[in-house]
Amino acid sequence: MNNVYITRIEKFMPNEPVSNDEMESILGLIDEKESKSRALILRSNGIKNRYYALDKEGKVTHTNARLTAESIKKLFDDKIQYDDIDLLTAGTSSPDVIQPAHALMVAGELGGKPIEAVSAQGTCNAGMLSMKYAYLALKSGDKERAVVAGSEAFSSWMKAENYEAEIDRRKEVEENPYIAFEKDFLRWMLSDGAAAMMMQTKPEEGKPALKVEWIDVLTYAVELETCMYAGCEKEKDGSMKGWREMTPREQQVKSVFSLKQDARILQKHIVEKGVEHLKMVVDKYNLDLDKVDYFLPHISSMFFKKPLSQGFKDAGLKVDDKKWFLNLPKVGNVGAASVMLMLEELFNSGKLKKGNRIMLMVPESARFSYAFAMLTVV
Repeated sequence: MNNVYITRIEKFMPNEPVSNDEMESILGLIDEKESKSRALILRSNGIKNRYYALDKEGKVTHTNARLTAESIKKLFDDKIQYDDIDLLTAGTSSPDVIQPAHALMVAGELGGKPIEAVSAQGTCNAGMLSMKYAYLALKSGDKERAVVAGSEAFSSWMKAENYEAEIDRRKEVEENPYIAFEKDFLRWMLSDGAAAMMMQTKPEEGKPALKVEWIDVLTYAVELETCMYAGCEKEKDGSMKGWREMTPREQQVKSVFSLKQDARILQKHIVEKGVEHLKMVVDKYNLDLDKVDYFLPHISSMFFKKPLSQGFKDAGLKVDDKKWFLNLPKVGNVGAASVMLMLEELFNSGKLKKGNRIMLMVPESARFSYAFAMLTVV
């Protein structure tokens, strides 16, 4: 089996940072009214800036595939070109189209030679699943050099115009003309952007690299109901009614294709199951947490930092708060790209030293799935 190394990491963030005060002017007012929950959610999530693939008038400036391609292009130079890559993997929870697959749309943006391209479907873990596919392909000897990308283009999904039919219907039946909290909640959390990594079976001479020790992925979907969802409605019994079971009119007036989150069960389970999975990882890999130098957790909101830290302590897991490395407040929640954006910042910061160990953690609330990875600086 080959060793596998991350040798280059780059990012592409569209346009200028968007402050909290600018968000609603770009996304638009729903029914020409300010959101009731916006201020509360922003105070809780701690995000100060995010990026939108929209201009100031709300027009799309970059597709998801374009964002991803731009981050990938930055990986190449005179020594390594795109045609030297033999695998492209890409994960997102906000693809531009239902079909073709996201990675194929990215490959089309990039051009070049025909290549194996694989998409990971999911939400926040889509980037980690893309990374694991590439890791296994390189480790087994099937491939020698891969590009892995994580990206999101949420903003156009969150624009006020997408909820107009639902609001019109609510007025028609004299209901409260505000969208439900589970839909409004995510409008003030999410950000656009992309990150890309080059993975190889050998480090580049004279350059730092991250050896991938292991990647561990687990889902609790067998025991927990859906938490974040799109293209469906959640029934009272917790089951999901998909868009194909609805008429086009139902889909429209219920904003079925909007992204929604059940904040009640998110708060109840997201930390609990993350702690449970880390305990399993510690046992499985005989992991000494004292020897971890940097901990990069993808958290959707700064609200979860304290409960997660306390959860680790209560379980006897020593993850020192001083080892946490986060950039959520300045880039926002970029879903499948978030952990790669943290890693990109750390990798290119000049802080890393040979032998440093980096642990990644990605909780995915959609149906409560988790990914951990261990990297060593070489």
